[in-house]
Amino acid sequence: MTEIIVYTDGGSRNTGNVKGGNVKKTDKAAWAYLIQNDSETIEGSKGFLGATNNQMELTAVLEALRELYRRKLNDEAIVLVSDSQYVLKGITQWLAGWKRNNWRTASKQPVKNVELWQVMDRALNYFPNIRFEWTKGHAGNYGNERVDDLLNQTMDQL
Repeated sequence: MTEIIVYTDGGSRNTGNVKGGNVKKTDKAAWAYLIQNDSETIEGSKGFLGATNNQMELTAVLEALRELYRRKLNDEAIVLVSDSQYVLKGITQWLAGWKRNNWRTASKQPVKNVELWQVMDRALNYFPNIRFEWTKGHAGNYGNERVDDLLNQTMDQL
């Protein structure tokens, strides 16, 4: 069985990105995915104003999963590659505990981006053969570089 390879990335041009700073409503943000299988390459990207980097990282994964499901590829062997430790650790290490703790962290704080994490939790149930890999960002990995280029093009067009 040939694996489907999925690359995701999200980004934000956060002008408030200083200690104590917040994303401004005018800050550009975007997500992108690249899905590769034997027969085709599928790309997607969309931009927003006022979203955080982590929100865009999560949304990139969710949108890629939606596209795979829409194409009835969710039962295939899938490798999802991301440069986001937040997303990968969230899925593989933290998600089950957050659910057990009523969407609170180990330190009893509310989980940030809880709505996106709850959607992720439900979506992953439809992907029985998915595994997750980390790649270093901006380090020459073609798929990772491509999704970074896509999301930056999207932000440039906002």
